[in-house]
Amino acid sequence: MTDTINKHPSAVEKVIRERRAVKNDYNDKRVTEEVVRDLLEKSIWAPTHGLRQPWNFIFIDKENLPDFAKKVAATYPEERQQNREDYMNIPNAVLIVTMEEPEKQKQWEENYGAVATMIQNFWLLAWELKLGVVWKTNPHMFDPKMKDILNIPDNQKIVGFIHLGYFDEAPEPRERLSIDDKFSTYQA
Repeated sequence: MTDTINKHPSAVEKVIRERRAVKNDYNDKRVTEEVVRDLLEKSIWAPTHGLRQPWNFIFIDKENLPDFAKKVAATYPEERQQNREDYMNIPNAVLIVTMEEPEKQKQWEENYGAVATMIQNFWLLAWELKLGVVWKTNPHMFDPKMKDILNIPDNQKIVGFIHLGYFDEAPEPRERLSIDDKFSTYQA
């Protein structure tokens, strides 16, 4: 039996190639907790070593975003606070993803990989709904005050702020390097 390469893109390949980071230009359609929970129920089927399922989630809807944005902005120097508050109010909702941090480095890496693949699943599923996603890792997520603001236990790490909002027009695609630039073959 020989391997064949399908020259016609599958549905999975199509959504992988079409998916974009949607950072702004959201429309007014409300991002509901129900939609986010449904997407998460489907997304958690990501690979996870030992079925640890190390992820946890905090959802902030548009109504609570202004209060949260003020608290995030307060973690910055005074001269940057208004800018950061405005920035945090751009999305229609935010999903904060945290990860359990085991002491063993191997398990830490496995947990991070599991959370990253779960976020990718979420992103692809959201894309099908024209729900824009962008995974943000801004400086405030590393500020210890954020754990206090969000009541996150010490044994968890904030992996990202997932900004959410429905969109009317997808951003233009950006080129990727050829796999030829990134691929080598080991030879003994």
